[in-house]
Amino acid sequence: MPKSATRLEKDSLGTVRVPARALYGAQTQRAVENFPVSGIRFSRRLIQALGIIKGAAAQTNRRLGLLPAGHAAAIRAASAEVARGRWDGEFPLDIFQTGSGTSTNMNANEVIARLASRRRRRPVHPNDHVNMSQSSNDVIPTAIHVAAGLAVIEELLPAIKDLERTILKKAQQVDRVVKTGRTHLMDAMPVRMGQELSGWAAQLRRGRAGVEGALAGVRELALGGTAVGTGVNAPAAFGRQVAAEISRMTGVRFKASPNFFASLAGQEGAVALSGGLKTVAVAVMKIANDLRWMNSGPHAGLGEIALPALQPGSSIMPGKVNPVIPEAAAMAAAQVIGNDTTITLAGASGSFQLNVMLPVIAHNLLESIRILSSVSRLLADRAIAGFSVNRERIAELVERNPILVTALNPIIGYERGARIAKRAYRENRRVREVAAEETKLSPKRLKRALDPARMTRGGLIS
Repeated sequence: MPKSATRLEKDSLGTVRVPARALYGAQTQRAVENFPVSGIRFSRRLIQALGIIKGAAAQTNRRLGLLPAGHAAAIRAASAEVARGRWDGEFPLDIFQTGSGTSTNMNANEVIARLASRRRRRPVHPNDHVNMSQSSNDVIPTAIHVAAGLAVIEELLPAIKDLERTILKKAQQVDRVVKTGRTHLMDAMPVRMGQELSGWAAQLRRGRAGVEGALAGVRELALGGTAVGTGVNAPAAFGRQVAAEISRMTGVRFKASPNFFASLAGQEGAVALSGGLKTVAVAVMKIANDLRWMNSGPHAGLGEIALPALQPGSSIMPGKVNPVIPEAAAMAAAQVIGNDTTITLAGASGSFQLNVMLPVIAHNLLESIRILSSVSRLLADRAIAGFSVNRERIAELVERNPILVTALNPIIGYERGARIAKRAYRENRRVREVAAEETKLSPKRLKRALDPARMTRGGLIS
């Protein structure tokens, strides 16, 4: 059969030509023609979630006595193939489509119905059977939650934890390195490099806690609310039972929403999760930029560390090596922050009983989870685990740091300390030398008071 061959399909609007080889039908084809916007399709995770939902719904409808056993088995088998990714090419729709995601829900219904019909050797209807007890208005919000919940638990949280562990392991390795602290990008009091890195890990841990907290809302599923939240055309027990079935299938505990009206009209669960992702992204960007500054040089920058050399850095300057992993991480973090703005605006776009920006919420949320997972692994494995420390350079900068005089404030006062610091900077001399001339303190007392390591004794890393 040539690729250009078509077949006629019917829906409530009439007939439409569909590619002869396609598993989908008329409603999907109309959406293909109606929404040639971006070429961006839904992710693997969302298609997986749709397959899970349709299989769980068929099993629940069978258990409730609504769907014949043969139909239920065929739908479940077809849905499992969709969930596993066998038919991803049959989901051609743009994410910029009808705001409820009806086109994508019907895409899933049509594909699964055709596969089930082949298996059953009799017609399985996309609406009457595959979509039984459901509406696009509760399926797509449920798919967002199931997809995001699985992606966070299976991908993101392990990646963040791995990055935290890598940072803390490195912190232990470099904890005896005393370096110049910096505030406002200006020299400040010394810190141990291990303390500095422990701050990174704590920032990530706080962001991760926000993501984990947001999972409570994501675990609540809209399925059972059907069109407007009243559950019309679905048994009262459907929502609770289908949530239990999805939990059984995924190993993740989901439950029916306590208020279907909120779950259809609002997207607070997705908005809260996106806020948690943004917090992680902020920490990732901070870490990435610190790495870039510490690696800057090798001669005209800080030159405190050397990141692993992964690729040539310039098409014109031989020998140049750039901090490519931190740069990629910073860009990914910026994308997540931008996605959060889109999700926030989309989450506020409910009108009465339905949010009408569900597809763009789904896309941006799942993209944020995916790229945060990836860059967390990259930062851990290709930047932090392998950077080396330029101990001589760091020690030299610490010794010449005029701000060390701060440790003398309790002994000589702020004004005399400021005078010593300014003179040390002006004459490019060590603070200890100038302080010996400006005060009557003994060399032993000055050495002890101006020991950079003693100034970092607080703030143990953890």
